[in-house]
Amino acid sequence: MHDLDKALPADHRLRELEHGRAGAAWLAEHGFGELSAPVADHPVTRLTEEPGYERWAAEASLEDRVVAYADKRALQRLVPMRRRFAEWRRRYPDYADRQQLGRQRAERLEHEVCDAAGVKPERVRRLRWVATAIRAAQ
Repeated sequence: MHDLDKALPADHRLRELEHGRAGAAWLAEHGFGELSAPVADHPVTRLTEEPGYERWAAEASLEDRVVAYADKRALQRLVPMRRRFAEWRRRYPDYADRQQLGRQRAERLEHEVCDAAGVKPERVRRLRWVATAIRAAQ
């Protein structure tokens, strides 16, 4: 759901907003405002913004952090963060220096979220019931 703005039609008025913010606006407009903050601030670019990152790091709720972390581990399947960042480097080579900073901050985020959950990052797994739930929803 955090990437729902990618599913909006190309000519949808919310597409003018940046990724994350468009999905948050859609959620708020459709009565799901309580979900909008984590969606708004999940993109990897939040980790590279100055001074935006410092504000986010100081104010982000656990829910905000979980959604941001999940985004850094997901392609179509759960992947190691190094693979996710390698994909971003391939797709956006002009931002390599910013991506290094983003990865450092993402690793800090990973430890915060995993510590809160009581699990080591290498033990993070997709829950067994997720595939069944996704098929049922289609």
